[in-house]
This record gives sequence, C-alpha cells and structure tokens, in this order.
Amino acid sequence: MKSDSQWIQETLAGNSAAFGELIRKYEGRLYQTALHITGDSSNALDAVQEAFICAYLKLSAFRAESSFYTWLYRIAVRAALDLRRRRTEQLEPMGSDEEWELIAPTSNPQMPLLQKERDELVQRAISRLPTEQRVVLVMREMDGLCYETIAEMLELPVGTVRSRLHRARLQLRELLIPILELEDEHFRSS
Repeated sequence: MKSDSQWIQETLAGNSAAFGELIRKYEGRLYQTALHITGDSSNALDAVQEAFICAYLKLSAFRAESSFYTWLYRIAVRAALDLRRRRTEQLEPMGSDEEWELIAPTSNPQMPLLQKERDELVQRAISRLPTEQRVVLVMREMDGLCYETIAEMLELPVGTVRSRLHRARLQLRELLIPILELEDEHFRSS
C-alpha cells in the first residue's frame, strides 16, 4: 500500500489516477464533516467535490508541513463553510417543539430503531446551532481534533475556539434535554 506522499508524487508526475486513490481514501471522512457543517447531503457532496478540485489544482503547493489529510481537511471545511454562505436557499426552519418529541410506541421498541431516531434527533439539533458553533463542535467532538488544530484551520485564537465550543455544548444540551427526558420517561414506564 502506497503512502499519501507517494500518491502525491505520482499525481504531480502526471498520473491523475493516483489522485483518485487519495479521493477514495478520504472522501467518506470529509463527507461526514461537510454534512455536519452544511446540514444537507447534496451540499456536503458539493463541498467535498470542491475541496478535491481545489486540492488537485493546488497540489504542487502542498509543503507537507502537516499531513496531507490535515491540509485536505482544512480545504474541505472552508469549502463547506463557503458553500453554506453562498447558497441562497436557506434550510427550512425547524418545526415546532412537538416535532422534537419522541412518541412512546405502543409496543416494545427495538434498540436499533431507537438509536437511529436518537442519532437523527441529535443531527437535527446540531443543525440548529449557529454555523460558527456547529463547525467547532463537529471538528472537536466528531472529528476529534485538538483545540490548536481547530484554531489553526479556522484561523482563530484558541480561546475563541474554546468559547465557541462551550457555547455550542450548552446550546446543544438545551435542545436535547426535552428529548432525553422523554426517552427516560419512556424507559421508566416500560
């Protein structure tokens, strides 16, 4: 198995199929991040595609000061943020609080179904966060990046990253408390 640097060298030597290997290696991870940032699968696909095009065109500028994935990740996050800003269509506002309530099923619930519902509700709650908070939350909690890396990628002071993450967690908790309380009531009544 070739390393990223070998694929990069082959791409720079004119083998565009080598860049396809890098795309296959990282597109899934980048898509998940872009999906969390944009809140829409179509926009996430567009952002990832833009990121790979940009990376391909600027590949000769890659200096290996960080890993290729970190460089590509930074491009993808910026592409997702730019795409979100450029889109004139706004996501439809979330419905009333009743849409957030879990209705207790009449029969015993299946755990995979409950987990899927919970995941969807968490994703919807994340999508309701302001963009700057959502991006930091996704980068830290879902992608596992350290504060310093997030700050570098977003060109922000580390203190700002910490502050945005703190506000995002508080707001997310406020959005999820009613859901968790309903879930807890359901399990106690089962």
